[in-house]
Amino acid sequence: MNSKQIEQALRDYNWMINEIKRQRGLMDYDGGNLVAQSGIESTMPKAQGNTSDPVALEVVRRDEASRWVQKLEEKVLFIQKRIPIIQDEREKAVLECMLDGLSMSAISQHMGLSRRHIYNIRSSVVYKIAHFAHFSQEVTSERQCV
Repeated sequence: MNSKQIEQALRDYNWMINEIKRQRGLMDYDGGNLVAQSGIESTMPKAQGNTSDPVALEVVRRDEASRWVQKLEEKVLFIQKRIPIIQDEREKAVLECMLDGLSMSAISQHMGLSRRHIYNIRSSVVYKIAHFAHFSQEVTSERQCV
């Protein structure tokens, strides 16, 4: 991820977590009562053709939703794995507030610092996360070469 993508992921972190929870709850839902037919209806011929289309479309929709949730999870994990990199107390506070979904203005008021200072701290956090990401990729590629 580049710096812009990291910055966007930090801004979107809170809603991504909420959406992952919501989608996981929906994926566990089976879609209602699935009761087998009994009696004379079970022996009668079934209509062929378009009757299964809604089911097929629902399967496709759920599959696409599953892939989308997987992408969200990857972004969230990318951020979560790099949280320990941030050691400075102010940077930690700004990062936690961002992850909780606070705006830059709200963080500024909360911490009693100017918005410009909060933006500078955010830039430092993004730089550290991006720098660590590039460093870890270099180490991984060196290990593969050996």
